[in-house]
Amino acid sequence: MKKKRITLKDIANEFNVSIATVSKALNDSYEISTKTKAKIQEYAKEHHYKPNSIALNLQNKKTKTIGVIIPNILNHFFTKVFVGIEKTATEKGYNLITCISNESYEKEVSAMELLKNSALDGFILSIAEETQVKQNFTHFQNTINQGIPIVMFDRVTDDIECDKVIVNDKEGAYNATNHFIETGCKNIAIVSTIHNLSVGKLRLEGYKKALLEAGIPVDKSLILKVDEFNDINTLLKALLDSRKVDAMLCLEEDSAVNTLKMVSSKGYKVPEDISIIGFTNGVLPRYVTPSITTISQHGIYLGETATKMLIEKLENENSETSHTTKVIKTNLIERETTKPLY
Repeated sequence: MKKKRITLKDIANEFNVSIATVSKALNDSYEISTKTKAKIQEYAKEHHYKPNSIALNLQNKKTKTIGVIIPNILNHFFTKVFVGIEKTATEKGYNLITCISNESYEKEVSAMELLKNSALDGFILSIAEETQVKQNFTHFQNTINQGIPIVMFDRVTDDIECDKVIVNDKEGAYNATNHFIETGCKNIAIVSTIHNLSVGKLRLEGYKKALLEAGIPVDKSLILKVDEFNDINTLLKALLDSRKVDAMLCLEEDSAVNTLKMVSSKGYKVPEDISIIGFTNGVLPRYVTPSITTISQHGIYLGETATKMLIEKLENENSETSHTTKVIKTNLIERETTKPLY
């Protein structure tokens, strides 16, 4: 039979005293006699009593618990962000309850309701793809209206007033495209599986800006948009068979690896014939051959920053109610899929 967790009420019944007396005894209060304290403390120790931290914190109207909603745990960037969130939360004495929306609007709404019922203090979240497509952010606004603060990261919306931490995605794509141009590339394709997301749109803007500034016309046939109805390998093959391409900017990690495999299978040399840059400095780009040049979004630092912003808001309730958006700069990590600058 599973052992029942002992409570303050159980200890109080054992000694025929009030719950308040037990609580004071366990906290070594001078109001309780030494003899009674010793008996209660010994009994609690023998029965492995552990205080309910949430209940204790609720006495102070705080649970010291943060809800985290991540859209896709298989994405290495979000894994890194979570590492940063967990590290900072632990350092500050906060617990985490984490849910995965799996890019679903309904799951995101359900997760918020579930976590709100857990009486947490605030949320750190990145918006699901389906939510961004629907442009329905009512559940976020309702949460804020209930007095629960939110910090959004990476995928955010201007429709909700809250603290935000974002990556400078436009600048990252702009710098990557310029790197291609500076190494002699002119026919630069872009591979996007995230064109419905705010971050994907910003990266596309950065790519177009760099081309136009260099006097290279934007060729729509070189913008490859992959969705759930398309097979990325089929689209890549069709592009390589029909157009001259000497560089490919991939907007997330998996598409960069797929692109490298397809380019190599078609007999092109990388980077001599075609250069490749991918977003997100995860594990795969480092260990494929050749290793892929990537744009680092500094996920761990982003997670740390978002958590500090929320905790500062929670612990300074009387501070001004204005909201801040912090922008994390990217940097290009050169590896073997791009030509060196001379």
